[in-house]
Amino acid sequence: METSHYTALQTKHAGLERRIHQELSRPLPDPVTIQSLKRAKLRIKDELLAQ
Repeated sequence: METSHYTALQTKHAGLERRIHQELSRPLPDPVTIQSLKRAKLRIKDELLAQ
C-alpha cells in the first residue's frame, strides 16, 4: 500500500533524476552539484527501500 509520504519520496527521487540529467547535459557540468544531487537521490532511495 502506497502512502502519501511514499509517493512524495518517489516524486522527489524522479525530480532529482531529472536535475542530474539536466546538469550532465550542460556543456560544463558541475561535478560538485552532480555529486550532491546523487547523494540526495541515494538518501531518498534508501528511505523508499526501508518502507
